[in-house]
Amino acid sequence: MAVTMSIGPFLPRLAIPRIPSFSLTASLTTPSAQLLGGSGSYSRRTAAWDRGSSLLQALSGTQGIPDASVRIIAIVGEGSISPLKDAPWMEVMLHTANRLKWVDEGFQMLVFSDKSILAKDTNLQNIQKELISADLLVNVALRNQKAIDWIQVNSAHIPNVICFESSLSLRNKLGGIMIPSKSEENVFIKLVDIAKPKSNKELLQVAKALSDAWGRHNSDDIRFCLLVIIDAYIKPVPILKNLRSKGFSTLSCMLKNCASEVMNCLLDPNCRKALQCLNTCSPTDQVCNYRCIASYESEYLEAFSLCVLEKNNCLELDAEIPIKPFVAPLSAFRGESLSHEVAEDLFVGWLGELDWSWRVVAGQNPMYDQFPCQYQLFYRGKSRSAIWYEPVFQVITLEGKLVWRRRRYRVLRATVPGTFFFSVLDNGVVSKEFWTIVDVCDDLSWGLFHYSGAARAAGQAYTGAVLVSPDGMYPHEMGGQRLISALEKCGIREWELFDVDNCSCVDPPLGIPQGSSLHRKMDVKHQKSVYGQRI
Repeated sequence: MAVTMSIGPFLPRLAIPRIPSFSLTASLTTPSAQLLGGSGSYSRRTAAWDRGSSLLQALSGTQGIPDASVRIIAIVGEGSISPLKDAPWMEVMLHTANRLKWVDEGFQMLVFSDKSILAKDTNLQNIQKELISADLLVNVALRNQKAIDWIQVNSAHIPNVICFESSLSLRNKLGGIMIPSKSEENVFIKLVDIAKPKSNKELLQVAKALSDAWGRHNSDDIRFCLLVIIDAYIKPVPILKNLRSKGFSTLSCMLKNCASEVMNCLLDPNCRKALQCLNTCSPTDQVCNYRCIASYESEYLEAFSLCVLEKNNCLELDAEIPIKPFVAPLSAFRGESLSHEVAEDLFVGWLGELDWSWRVVAGQNPMYDQFPCQYQLFYRGKSRSAIWYEPVFQVITLEGKLVWRRRRYRVLRATVPGTFFFSVLDNGVVSKEFWTIVDVCDDLSWGLFHYSGAARAAGQAYTGAVLVSPDGMYPHEMGGQRLISALEKCGIREWELFDVDNCSCVDPPLGIPQGSSLHRKMDVKHQKSVYGQRI
């Protein structure tokens, strides 16, 4: 992707360590090189979710959830539309059900429409049966009073009930306690209102994070809201451990091991502003966190992060590269089996004919793929095995300035052609990532790259994907069915993509080091004429 994937490090309050930032993506067992290379025993599904089985599950409910450790029922208003690019709520919740299983196979959610309740069809008994053993009921966009009355009668025993964009006559309940609601507001704001500030400060912070997350209206944050409820009221969710403050042990570690770095940061105006800025961000709002870092970058901030996080792990955090979804790489290009050399050439892309390899059209990760004017530079170093990746992108600072930022990743081949290991030191924090070339058109008109990674010292793991083209514009006919199929391999729907603003990309700091080399097997010279009108 075009934006640095080393997440802006969590920098705590010096007096009261706050809850650290963390990714909304599952942090699972670290994949071995064998698995990442594709020769392990993990199932080689070409799609991370099976739309057919999910739809059947939603319509019939006959599959049940016998092996579930957490049982969730979602009831969605028939024909309701979500704010996620107007995708139907039914589709959004079905997709969320599949993404929950990336975190834990035991987290199972059945999704039903209120149409079955209103029509009293054969599926009504299935809904009633599943509600009996549900741990959590999620009501989405419910307005029909007849359906609401039926749900209230049949869900009275469920300890946790959350309602989104639904009638005020539906009541929210957490841990068996009703949450009063006087207006159609975000239920998590009510959590802030009823929390006890002195005795439960952490609940206040979590509730604020939930409120912010739901308001961002993206698939990652919808799933995150459900995970936090599971963690708080049903069973612990390991990936949420970084929401829990470590207390004054953090401060003690910082002062013992990094006193000079802390003092230098506090005395430097930019570094001090970065600390103050980070402490205003929600723990889960990585856009806010990264803007703080990008706005006030300095050598003192990097030294602070390197000492506190990487060298001494004062926050006692950890994260591992997610193994789900497993995404198979492109197997052939232009009629021939994909080799390591050709795969590297695909990354190098248009560089040589253009001043960049690729430009990012859109990305799936809401935290990192939303920055304007993203350029990708892939090139070979002086040694035969050295591949480098330098993303160049814009950031609008908190003071309203438009600035360019650039990072430098080392890239190594993984076992299977089309898969790679990336690593970067960004503002004092090391991120390690696994990238997959999912698809690239023969004419290089577009490509799709998937990534998963972790910044261990910052306690963050993440996944995402970027759609790239030579000019930053969508491919002809939006890529057609081929692009849809490539996205499905990543477990991504089109409505999850965030379009990159490529309108005002003046004087990007491009260029690569002297002595670098480009393609080895592929010739892109004849391709430029195809895009002469656009580039």
